[in-house]
Amino acid sequence: MCRLFGLHHGHRVTATFWLLDAPDSLREQSRRNPQGAGIGSFDGAGRPVVDKQPIAAWTDAEFAHQARTDRSRTFVAHVRYASAGGLSRPNTHPFVMDGRIFAHNGTLGDLPRLDEELDRRGVRDLVQGQTDSERLFALITAYARDNGGDVGAAITDAVRWVADTLPVFALNIVLATPDELWALRYPDTHDLYLLRPSSDAGHPLHVRSRRISVQAEHHRPQTAAPVVVASERMDSEPGWRLLHPGELVHARGRGDDLQVRTRIAVIEPPRQQLTLADLSPEAAASQRAAAEHGG
Repeated sequence: MCRLFGLHHGHRVTATFWLLDAPDSLREQSRRNPQGAGIGSFDGAGRPVVDKQPIAAWTDAEFAHQARTDRSRTFVAHVRYASAGGLSRPNTHPFVMDGRIFAHNGTLGDLPRLDEELDRRGVRDLVQGQTDSERLFALITAYARDNGGDVGAAITDAVRWVADTLPVFALNIVLATPDELWALRYPDTHDLYLLRPSSDAGHPLHVRSRRISVQAEHHRPQTAAPVVVASERMDSEPGWRLLHPGELVHARGRGDDLQVRTRIAVIEPPRQQLTLADLSPEAAASQRAAAEHGG
C-alpha cells in the first residue's frame, strides 16, 4: 500500500501538523510504508518543489526538515509501499509534470497497453521511472494538454479510459497546482477521506490516535481551516468523510475565499476489476496491507 496526503489552504502555510505531529501523521504511517517518502509544495513564484527519497519518512531528517519549513497553499505528500518499480528516487512519489504535482495509491495492469497510449499521445518521454503511477500521471497530463488545461476534465477522462481499457485494482490520486487541489477515489477498493476541520484557528485541537493511547493539545496557527485529503483519518476530528467511489474533490481559492466542490466523476466500475489473487506477490502484499489498515 501507499499513503496519500493532500492539503489546500487559502494562505501559504506549513503542513507540519499533518506530516509530523498528528497521532497518525504521515511520518507515523511511514513505519508501515517504509519504501519511500516525499513532500511536494510550491514556492512563492508557483514553481513545484519536491523533496523525495526511497527511504522511510520516519528515518529521514530531510523529510522532517521540509515538513517544518515548506510553506505553500497546496501540498501533496506520499509514503510508499512499492508495488511496481524498484526502490529509487525516480520511482518515489510525488511526481511533477507541466508544473503540477501528483501522487497515487493503487495498482493498474497491462502497462504495455498504457505505454502504447502514452506513445500515441506523445507523452511517453515524460515518464522517468517504472511505476504505473507515473504513467497514469502522464496520461492525465496528455488529456490536460489536449483540453486546454482543464485538470478536472483531464482526470475524469483519463480515469474513464483506464477503467474501460486496463485491469484495475485501485486508483486513488491527489493532484495539485499552486492554487488548486484535486483528489479522486476509485473504485471502492481503498479508502480516501476528506476533512474540512471545524476547529477555530488558534484553538487547541484534542486528538486521540486509533493506535496511540495519548491525548495532547496541538495549536494550529492558520487563519482558517484547511481542506485535507488522506488515505486514513489522521486524528479524531469529527469532520473526516470517506469519499464515495468515483468521487472527485476540487478545492481552490485564495485568502479566506476557500471553495470545495465534489462530484461523482466516474460512475461505472472498472471493466476488468482485479483482485488480490490476480496481482504479483509484491503487488498483492502492498495492496493487502492497505486493506488491513483501513483502506
